Amino acid sequence: MKGPRLSYWSRTTDSLPLTAQLLPFFAMRALLLLFLSSLLCLASAQNQALMDYLERRLLAIEDRISTWHDQTGRYASELREFKQQMVGLLENMDKDKDALRTELSGVGTRVERVEREMDYLETQNGAQPCVDVDEKLVEQEVTVVKEKNKAKYAKLTDCRDMISSIKAMKILKRVGGAKGMWTKDTGSSSSKVYIFNGTSDSTLYEFRSIRDFSASLGMSRGKPIELPHPWGGSGHTVYNGYAYYVREGKEFQVIKYDLQNGTVVDSAVFPAQDQLPVYSLNPETHIDLAADEEGLWAIYATRENERNICLAKMDPDTLDIEQTWDTPCPRENAEAAFVICGTVYVVYNTKLPSRSRVQCVFDVSDMVTTDDAPLVYFPKRYGAHSSLKYNPLEQLIYAWDDGYQILYKLAMKKKLEV
Repeated sequence: MKGPRLSYWSRTTDSLPLTAQLLPFFAMRALLLLFLSSLLCLASAQNQALMDYLERRLLAIEDRISTWHDQTGRYASELREFKQQMVGLLENMDKDKDALRTELSGVGTRVERVEREMDYLETQNGAQPCVDVDEKLVEQEVTVVKEKNKAKYAKLTDCRDMISSIKAMKILKRVGGAKGMWTKDTGSSSSKVYIFNGTSDSTLYEFRSIRDFSASLGMSRGKPIELPHPWGGSGHTVYNGYAYYVREGKEFQVIKYDLQNGTVVDSAVFPAQDQLPVYSLNPETHIDLAADEEGLWAIYATRENERNICLAKMDPDTLDIEQTWDTPCPRENAEAAFVICGTVYVVYNTKLPSRSRVQCVFDVSDMVTTDDAPLVYFPKRYGAHSSLKYNPLEQLIYAWDDGYQILYKLAMKKKLEV
């Protein structure tokens, strides 16, 4: 039996020594080691480059952090210094404010003292508020008093009272808008109070008494009365159970409204042409209706005599004009007026509200002369009067001042015969 045949390679390798047989293996191993070494060298070089880059970036960040730290420290130091400076300035300002408040308090006290002294001196010396200076005679320093309408006025009563001073004041409350009118019935002893809120409306409110009005929250306790026509301005009055007011519109129509029956009794267009606002500080009022011991009056102004205020006596029954007068009282800086015993007292102020003062007086019966006219100052107030209504039974003035309802108690004296 024949044995297996061996290939040439088997016979050849079998005949080689062992060292020669392992030579290819060692060669492959050497190549593999060389390849791995090359890879390790390449990786090591890349890692070193990456480490160098990271180190440079960290050094840059450290430099920036150091710079920021230095700047933050400097800013904190400057902020502390600024804070200390501001604290010192604020302390000085507080000291200066306290000193200024003390000085202003002293100045206010001195001003009030000076005003009282001026009031006394001006009352005693008799100011000349109603004297016009003729421009042609200025160089000669001659003043002349305008004397117009010398027709004798037929008085209805023997009333001879005039204002001496304002005895007291009472701020009742604040309700409604900045401008308006409130009053009692001037011609009767009724305790009812009537409120005309604003310079354009058609709803007035009736209260049973001043106490009821004072205790009311707003107009809640008042009886609303709807008028057939809206009013214009704040020159209304209530006299003998009737509300007399000027209808809003281009034609100045006086309305007589029966408060008890709720009807219009009469109306008449006021017979004056080219009318102007009677008071420059209250341009909404063109006709100011007033009532006193002598009856019903109308205070107005026209373009014909645009510098001064005019006065008219009205028939309260028919609304006819009985007599008119051109007063020497200027419209400029006038805020309101009222009539007592046939004498109109015009109250003046300034555009920036100051103290109101009676600066011009005109008596239709010529019983009050310029020397006798009192220069009466009203107590300090909130703004400017939009209306002043005199009640002869109480000798009170019902005033509306920037939404405040105020009562002024008057001290009276007798007129002097001339």
